Amino acid sequence: MKLSGFLIVVKDIEKAKKYYQELFGLEMLADNNGNMILSDGLVLQEEKYWRKFTGKDVSSHSNSCELYFEDENVDAFYEKLKMLYPKTEFVNLPVTHSWGQRVIRFYDLDGNMIEVGTPM
Repeated sequence: MKLSGFLIVVKDIEKAKKYYQELFGLEMLADNNGNMILSDGLVLQEEKYWRKFTGKDVSSHSNSCELYFEDENVDAFYEKLKMLYPKTEFVNLPVTHSWGQRVIRFYDLDGNMIEVGTPM
């Protein structure tokens, strides 16, 4: 068995697709009417379908997991993020951990936590 992707729930799939394309360079691989597969294994599912399939509500800002991306220049990414999405809610601004990795954490448009860090 292998992990082939991960799914996040979004309110507006087109806005979410644009967000992940602009910030992370992900490409759409398939659009299945409310379920969109992006490159690097990210799947977007519209909230209405999540509720229909699972019968469960969505809790944004749950802080129980995060999407993790790596970038050589976290500070340049931070500036790009502020320019493209000035209303971004930050968990922490760029910080360098004791082990030398520079990271930033924030929420996407739907309250999913994202971390961008320098490669380990």
